[in-house]
Amino acid sequence: MSGTWHEQIRRGALDLAILATLASGPLYGLSIIQHLEEFTDLVITAGTIYPILGRLTRDGLLDASWVDESAHPRKYYRLTRAGEKRLATMMADWRDFSAKIDRLLAAVDGTRKRSS
Repeated sequence: MSGTWHEQIRRGALDLAILATLASGPLYGLSIIQHLEEFTDLVITAGTIYPILGRLTRDGLLDASWVDESAHPRKYYRLTRAGEKRLATMMADWRDFSAKIDRLLAAVDGTRKRSS
């Protein structure tokens, strides 16, 4: 496996984080980055987010459209119906998986306390 464990978790969760960010409405790339930093402390670069946005758009989960604003146009991304469905599925999967891991970690903590 390449990369660290932390990087693998992060990479796997970024799709969910981006889709969840767009659940409240359309945003452009930089505003998605800023939202994620503000609400999650996830620091994501443009070099990371734009390829993901492109893939999610090609996969039909996002719709992208250019909007002329002030000095330069911005590309806004919004969830499609398929994106809304995928987000709901991913949220349920995340909660289910993380609950299982939390139970496992609680058992490990209990074992450690008993053996101390």
